[in-house]
Amino acid sequence: MNQLKALLEKRNIKVTEMKSVLDKAKNEERAMTDEEMTKFNGLEKEIKDLDATIEAEKRANNLEIVDYNKKQEKEEQRAVEEAEERAFENYVRGIVEERADVNLTVGDNGAVIPSSIANKIIKKVYDICPIYKLATRYPVGGTLNIPYYDESTQSIEMAYATEFVELESKSGKFTSIELKGFLAGALTKVSRSLINNSNFALVPFVITAMAEAISKWIEKELLNGTTDKVAGLSTVTQKVTAASATAITADELIDLQETVPDVFQNGAIWIMNRATRKAIRKLKDGDGTYLLQKDFNAKWGYTLLGKDVYTSDNMPTMAAGKTAIQYGDMSGLAVKLAEDMNIQVLREKFATQHAVGVVGWIEIDSKVENAQKIAKLEMAAA
Repeated sequence: MNQLKALLEKRNIKVTEMKSVLDKAKNEERAMTDEEMTKFNGLEKEIKDLDATIEAEKRANNLEIVDYNKKQEKEEQRAVEEAEERAFENYVRGIVEERADVNLTVGDNGAVIPSSIANKIIKKVYDICPIYKLATRYPVGGTLNIPYYDESTQSIEMAYATEFVELESKSGKFTSIELKGFLAGALTKVSRSLINNSNFALVPFVITAMAEAISKWIEKELLNGTTDKVAGLSTVTQKVTAASATAITADELIDLQETVPDVFQNGAIWIMNRATRKAIRKLKDGDGTYLLQKDFNAKWGYTLLGKDVYTSDNMPTMAAGKTAIQYGDMSGLAVKLAEDMNIQVLREKFATQHAVGVVGWIEIDSKVENAQKIAKLEMAAA
């Protein structure tokens, strides 16, 4: 960039000199002398040469150095993925390929889908499930212990001291949460009538169908949890209890938001059922302004007290004893999902239904990692 600046400055100097030679002759109302014409033509050539060099410099700056090894690796990886997709589609359609490099691994329970297909399903889950996307994810298998510093009962304190008197030690403690691996499966069936249609985009359909089934289940577990399985947000400790079993007030929403410390407010969102959002849309402040605002710049179209509102059918409605709203920075939720997702195609099992089954297995667990980041509003008991 400095070289380009120097070239431009030099060009401007030459242009000024060139105009000066011409202006001198014009001011004296005469033609340029041979010496002036030679200088003028020389400056003009220098400017053209500088223009060519400047243009070359700009083009060079826009070019990237190509790492041919990496480029070749990407091309080879793309070729492998395309071959695996073709093999998967052919297997589902019942077309047998005799090429060893593209054949699927076939066992007693069907064919195992290549990792490239499974990874696309996981990527799709990430795209369509915001709770999973916003959580802190650990893509590992087996049991995972996550340490964290707990100051809920006692914290580090500063205090006045007296010479020769011992300071009293007060501090929090280190503890940990344990994430295990709970097995879960999702099954989708593809009509053979669709499969037999050569114009039907089979691979994208299977990826989307599996991802939607998996993401819907993952979201349900992260929001509600299951006893002795995935805990998700069911273990949130910070809470506000509504005075009513069927209604929420503006003050209760403010109390819930204020439960989360300011330092964690930046990434906070509201999560609720659409029925709950509908009820909150009717709430007004003291000036008659609706609390929940339609906002085209918001992630999901609405903001409440300055924060985005996400609705999910997996959230309970406003009913006695139910958690109607989750609020906070969802990075406080830890999710362990093994990346080595297992997907299988079952061609024979559903033959009597004129369908092909695709089953996906995942290993997952989730717990609240930072209790201060998330709070919930619980409806009053009946």
